[in-house]
Amino acid sequence: MPQTIAVTKAITNLNDAHAAFHLMPASEPDFFAEWQGEFPALSEPEMRLLDRLKARYRYYQTDGSITEGTVNLILLSPLLDLLGWCDPPYKVRGEKFVKIEIEDGDRILEGLIDALVVQQAFWVVVIESKRYGFSVMQALPQTLAYMMSNPDAASKMFGCITTGEDYLFVKLDRQSGLYDVSDKFTLSTRQGNELYTVVQVLKHLTRNLTVEETS
Repeated sequence: MPQTIAVTKAITNLNDAHAAFHLMPASEPDFFAEWQGEFPALSEPEMRLLDRLKARYRYYQTDGSITEGTVNLILLSPLLDLLGWCDPPYKVRGEKFVKIEIEDGDRILEGLIDALVVQQAFWVVVIESKRYGFSVMQALPQTLAYMMSNPDAASKMFGCITTGEDYLFVKLDRQSGLYDVSDKFTLSTRQGNELYTVVQVLKHLTRNLTVEETS
């Protein structure tokens, strides 16, 4: 009988994720080209909102730790609304229970995802930001496991890992077993607002998925 193990205990590093799901990082420089390039400019109201969200995060940050729940309330919910992801044809699902059976049949991984799923093909994974120095890259192994957990999703999937302060995009092609990540975007810059680029990339990725689903 297969042994049931929590995702957080079974997948603790990239080697675990590579072995369990037969994944490997892509070597082609254009494998994940969707997060790069020239995107349409944001409107003035959009930029004003994003400037307010950055200022809001910095305001809460002065108190020290910021939990996932606070990040959801002060940042993620307004971003989802700005992107139109709470309305048709999109549908947001939060804290999704997942069950993943490893191909060798000896293990079943279970876990509750602190994530928001848009149209089953885009995952926004929110991780603890209360531990200063915790990198979004440290959440990549479990994010890949969560993205592999949905048997109904298309082969090509995208994700965004965030602490609220830092943002990292992920592309996974489940058919080939290849994945890649973007550069990190952060709210810790003294000048400018990298939330602009985060929103532009999110718009582009969801548009890309929508086109694929309707083609």
